Amino acid sequence: MSTTQYDVCVSGSGAVAMSLALALSREGWSVAWAKSPQVAPASSTDVRTYALNARSIALLERLRVWPALKQWSAPVLEMDIRGDESGALSFSAWQQKVSELAWIVDAGALERLLGQALEFAPRVEVVPPVTEKGPSVLADLLAVCEGKQSTTRAALGVEFTRQDYGHWGVAARLKATQPHHGVARQWFRSPDILALLPFNDPDPLASYGLVWSVPKSRAEHLLALPAEDFERELNDAIYQSDSDLAAKVGPLSLTSPVAGWPLALAKADRWAAAGWVLVGDAAHQVHPLSGQGLNLGLADVDTLVSVLTDARTREPWRQPGDERTLQRYVRQRQLPTQAMQGLTDGLLKLFADQHGPVKDLRNLGMSMVQRLTPVKQWLVSRALDAS
Repeated sequence: MSTTQYDVCVSGSGAVAMSLALALSREGWSVAWAKSPQVAPASSTDVRTYALNARSIALLERLRVWPALKQWSAPVLEMDIRGDESGALSFSAWQQKVSELAWIVDAGALERLLGQALEFAPRVEVVPPVTEKGPSVLADLLAVCEGKQSTTRAALGVEFTRQDYGHWGVAARLKATQPHHGVARQWFRSPDILALLPFNDPDPLASYGLVWSVPKSRAEHLLALPAEDFERELNDAIYQSDSDLAAKVGPLSLTSPVAGWPLALAKADRWAAAGWVLVGDAAHQVHPLSGQGLNLGLADVDTLVSVLTDARTREPWRQPGDERTLQRYVRQRQLPTQAMQGLTDGLLKLFADQHGPVKDLRNLGMSMVQRLTPVKQWLVSRALDAS
């Protein structure tokens, strides 16, 4: 064990870990970043895209990452959501009196820029990764940001309950023959959910990030297809969902490899105790249909840094690892996270039911919400904060 004392040891290598280390540094905390060496640096072949809400963008602005990241991002001005029959729901930025509903960002660019910012961050030192014996340095607080496969979480004796959906997320980058006009489109096709997120690469006006939630067997089939066959099945799926909208999108072609991963709902039974705290996917996992996974993690970062900094001001005798302080973070984050988990899980199960009466009711419900402007505005306001 080193005799060096840090305020916080941040364990993890993804966007949440890097954002936390950077945010803590900017608030004057000394940080040991226990970066996992086996995680490769983000590369240009990363096909993931993130839909970031206003709170996440505000955090990245404070971290001075957003100005550079913005060139790797595209705004969502409208959302067009379709059910598996006549149900339809749309949202627009102008109705919400905001400049955009969200930003679709390049996952690799986000992680690369956060990493570059950390190279110049004061009070941040890269240290060896956490092992089964614990951190390699002395720190008052261990912040576990290792993602859903966290080994440190297990070593702390935390139970992580995982409900496998039997679905996989399939992601790729696409180019369309028609401009996207900043419109994000999502089809609840029962049993799969297909989303096209407006993106700016390679064509700033006609590119998309694909997120397609499909049953595992279907995902395995899609991932094994040659590019031209994948394109044909994707375009057929959109045309079968809505031929008019398919014409507005135009035929889609791949501009990247296709990636896939299993989807699940998961949560830890404890988020914190004296000396340690879970942040991001190490504490919770949601279905990507609402695009809120990273937003929840960045809201965790924002809240934890705020709670620690406020406690330092109001109760300077408390250390960062003080359990009472950490429970304030838990109380602020558990309810909104559980609400988002319940929403995504409920929507997935609702549209997985293919019985006639249920199908009619869910599509009718979408159309009713479409006509109830105050309800629509409330739903979008919650998504904009995702807190």
